[in-house]
Amino acid sequence: MSQSFKATGINLKTMPYGESDRLVTILTAQAGLVYAVAPGARKAKSRLRGRLELFVVNELLIVKGRSLDKIIQAETLESYPGLSRNLAKLATGQYWAEIVLAVGLSEQTQEDLYELLNEHLRRLDRLILNPNPTQSTPQILAHLVHGLYHLLAITGLAPQLQHCCLTGDLITPNPQGEKWRVSFSFDGGGLVNLPLPENTEITLNAHLNAKEVAGLQQLIYPELPSNLHPSDTMTWMGVERVLRNYSQYQLGKAIQSATLLDTLWIEDF
Repeated sequence: MSQSFKATGINLKTMPYGESDRLVTILTAQAGLVYAVAPGARKAKSRLRGRLELFVVNELLIVKGRSLDKIIQAETLESYPGLSRNLAKLATGQYWAEIVLAVGLSEQTQEDLYELLNEHLRRLDRLILNPNPTQSTPQILAHLVHGLYHLLAITGLAPQLQHCCLTGDLITPNPQGEKWRVSFSFDGGGLVNLPLPENTEITLNAHLNAKEVAGLQQLIYPELPSNLHPSDTMTWMGVERVLRNYSQYQLGKAIQSATLLDTLWIEDF
């Protein structure tokens, strides 16, 4: 007899499978990443069809299989329609999904990761964007890197942003110092004060100004401050780029969705 189980999960990836089925990758609270086939889900009258869209949250009944599990039933608990109506929001969700697919575990409880992703998707869905691209772009970027940092933190991969990762000294950005800079080291694991101590062998991958460091240091909080600073696009682009490259270094793979976001930012400016 086939073994079945119930799980609550967010659809992270979906693709056609066979003539009418769909292959879905789901982050579940109870069993981590689940790879399952939804039989007949691509048929027009299938009850599963709409429930397997990207980022829909379902209560699932799944039957274990030898190679792939099978989705028998799905009841939608929550969805995020605002993501599909805005390309930048959708790409941000896909960006986070790529991180989760890289760090998530299968056949293990992943409740904290599930709840964290769900919360950030909910905030992104409800985010009211300024109609002016020069204002909406930093809004999106700030939420993107906030979610990215928390996903790295919950898996133990977050960089050190408050102290120098070599000396442990507190790093306090000086917004009045035009030439004020610190470095960021991927192999060192975060911010690095300059100048380097003598005989230090470490690769410096980026140099950040005071605004970029201030932006990075706000990411540790559960929610972004209401008086969000900095608010300029170039600063948040710098923050995103350094965290993106750091994440790719740690994960050993490129974040494909970032390419689409780069295209959107170019179109805005």
